[in-house]
Amino acid sequence: MKKILISLLVFSFAAVVFAQENRIDVVRTDAPELAAFGDYAIGVRTIEAIARNRIDILNTFAGSEPARYDRKLTLELWYPAVLTANQVPGTEYQTITRNPQIMATLKGSAVRDADPLVSDGPYPLVIISHGYPGNRYLMSHLGENLASKGYIVVSIDHTESTYDDQQAFQSTLYNRPLDQRFVLNTLANVSDQPGHPFSGLIDTDRTGIVGYSMGGYGLVNNLGGGYSDDIVGTELAPVNGLLAEHATGNPEYRDNLDYRILAGFAVAPWGMNAGLWQEQDLAGISVPTFYLAGDADRVAGYENGSRAIFTGAINSDRYLLTFKNAGHNAGAPIPLPVELQAAGDSRFASHYTDPVWDTNRMNNIMDHFATAWFDYHLKGNQESLSFLELLPDGADGVYAVENGQPAATHTYWKGFGPGTAVGLKLEHMAAD
Repeated sequence: MKKILISLLVFSFAAVVFAQENRIDVVRTDAPELAAFGDYAIGVRTIEAIARNRIDILNTFAGSEPARYDRKLTLELWYPAVLTANQVPGTEYQTITRNPQIMATLKGSAVRDADPLVSDGPYPLVIISHGYPGNRYLMSHLGENLASKGYIVVSIDHTESTYDDQQAFQSTLYNRPLDQRFVLNTLANVSDQPGHPFSGLIDTDRTGIVGYSMGGYGLVNNLGGGYSDDIVGTELAPVNGLLAEHATGNPEYRDNLDYRILAGFAVAPWGMNAGLWQEQDLAGISVPTFYLAGDADRVAGYENGSRAIFTGAINSDRYLLTFKNAGHNAGAPIPLPVELQAAGDSRFASHYTDPVWDTNRMNNIMDHFATAWFDYHLKGNQESLSFLELLPDGADGVYAVENGQPAATHTYWKGFGPGTAVGLKLEHMAAD
């Protein structure tokens, strides 16, 4: 009993130390196998991109011609890197929190402005799109993790949808699908530039998108789920029917989709519970998609939200990972920054936490499945499929490992330790 108590105290102390440091790269001892970081050193850079002549939703009024503006997006780019003798893994990210008055210092494993590793390129591209509000660091745990495994990962600060620039919701409704496709094109142009440090390194023909909440809303649209024509003229939507650009009934909608997007990873996608899609709209999705959600989600909904999208996307191969009893924050957000925790305001703190699940544990599980999903669809790694072909309910698995080898009776989720799949469900539905 004394040894057990000491072990628990050591683990608790380590968890507190990690929390105090705001680390985004913690892999817990009970994390599933593919949550571990890969073999690549990680570089990180911040870049700016400008979407020229975009419709300015905030300054367009009913009955008037659309106003136009140049829309600046700040991007964080993680990538496989080669380090010099004096470069040591580790960097700090200065970020605004859910309370725009409070800054946080995050710590990770990347090296700022390190040279990209050219020899193993080109690398598949993964785009990360945050919620409303959010910022490019909200899923930074995934950005670093995938970069260490041979991906170039770009995370977007969606203008008018960030913590310090949260504007009218209609801007996010209109711009989110466009921002995701614009960033894909931006990275393609970067890779096509002779002499650029990333010239030839970004394989945009193998692109995946991770979208959380409103990022998932935009992702589902870019996968082929046009918005319902019924929503275009409502008060929820932008004026003058502008959302029709992304709606099923627009004959040009499908022509605007980018078929370089080979796989989607939608985390608690918002919109189904608000009428953004009907069954016929979701039937337009053909891109393989991994959905992740908590079944106690009160923001995007579960049965009438994420799960309804999963079941309705009948023409795509798709999975749904459910965190039992988790809410809207399942998987995606980084752990609660200590600077925000110290302020003691639960309204802002709840943006990063779940009443039932540990955030870091959920991050590890999300990183594990994102690795398997993208390795299979973007890299063609057939072995990764074995991490997805699982019993539907993790609690039903039998863990039977002898001398490091699974016995005939072993049915536990691959990559998970004993007891660690309890509370999780993974459903699979093939395309009709």
